[in-house]
Order: sequence, then structure tokens, then C-alpha cells
Amino acid sequence: MSERIRSVLFAVVMCLIISLLLTAASTGLQRYQQINMRLDKQKNILESVGLIEEGKDYPAEAIQRQYREHILEVWADPAGRIIEKPVAGEADLPIYLYTADNSILSYIVPINSRGLWGPIMGYLAIKNDGATIAGFTVFKHSETPGLGGEIESEWFQENFVGKKIVNRKGEFVSIRIAKGKTPANIPGELKLHYVDGISGATLTGNYLTSGIEQVLENYEPVSVRFRKHRIRNLPVDSVGG
Repeated sequence: MSERIRSVLFAVVMCLIISLLLTAASTGLQRYQQINMRLDKQKNILESVGLIEEGKDYPAEAIQRQYREHILEVWADPAGRIIEKPVAGEADLPIYLYTADNSILSYIVPINSRGLWGPIMGYLAIKNDGATIAGFTVFKHSETPGLGGEIESEWFQENFVGKKIVNRKGEFVSIRIAKGKTPANIPGELKLHYVDGISGATLTGNYLTSGIEQVLENYEPVSVRFRKHRIRNLPVDSVGG
């Protein structure tokens, strides 16, 4: 075999080896990224119900254990019934149940809202009364640091806790983010639906208000069932009435 042919074969073999190594590395990296994304999702869901503190580092095992023990991943059909798996062709929505000792304490819905510079993503937890917000967290946004970027701050997110998504008549009204501090002249009942906004970030507040309202409206059939049927307990098969 000539030196030229040996050189060509060597180059081909090396290319194949490098290609295989790159493919293996890429596959491993993708798997690692998927694991991290899953862990980050679990962390944010746990934060929305106060099971872990925002901004504090936790071992992956601790996050996974808390999630496994307290969060149940289910779906809601268009009528608001809780189902274990989505049905092909149906507009089923993902929902996360916060449980303890077979009791449902709250349910968590994903938020995907328009922002000033990009999407705002987070989770909103609602108590099992189907009316009271239990927690809110933002994990992704492109808002301006120091202005709209304050939506990820603890003080802003804690604003939501205890607010109502329905009025005294039980009618859906959602939540509104004020322009700065909630005006003092707003009647007491209406204040239950307002959270303090961020000075200089009115557009971010407006977009997030609209985004949250749309999400809550989509999940209103679920909230209605929690309000009317007083859903409190597992198993899932009995949830939804």
C-alpha cells in the first residue's frame, strides 16, 4: 500500500473517530442541559409555594426530594377536571399540585407573558380555595435591570401573596399591577386585586398584568372547580368531581 493511500485512510479514520467523539460529547451535553433545566423547573415550582427560599442554593438531591414528596404533575382538561395525562387532540393544560399528607394545599400554573423586551416566564400558585394567590415567582425575563427587572425581586413577588383573583361575588377579576404604589384612594375591596408596581416600569407591569390575566382566564375552569367542589384531597382519580 502506497504512502499516499495510507495517509488518506489515516485521515478518514481520524475523521470518523473525531466525529464519534463529538457526537458523544454533544449527546452528553444535551442530557446534562436537560437535567439542569428539569432541576431549575422543579426549584422554581417549589419556590412559588415557599418550600424553598428564593436565591438560596440547595443541593440537587434536596430539590428533587422536596419535589418528589410534595409536587404532583397532572393536567387539566377544558372543563377544569384534573387528569393524570393529557388527551391527544385536546387543549389540556399542565398543572402542578402542592400536596402534603394526601391533602392538596394549592395548585401551581405556569406563567408565560409578554414583556417589554421579551417573554416573562414564571409560576403562580393558588390556594386550594381557588381564589387566593399563595405565591409567585419569575425565572426568566429580559426586562431592564433596576426597572422592569425588579419583577424577579423578592419584594415584588411577595406582593402577590394573599391577593384574590375573584371578587366578593365569586366573579373572576384577576390581578392588576399598579403604577408604582397601589393608590390610597382605591376602595378596600379592590385593593385585594392590586399589587404594588415598579416605578419607571409601567409597560412591564401592564404586559405582566395582561399576561397573568390571560393565563388565569385559561385556568378559570380549574379554579371554579376548586371553589365550588372544595377540592382538598387526593387521589387524583377523585379530584375534579
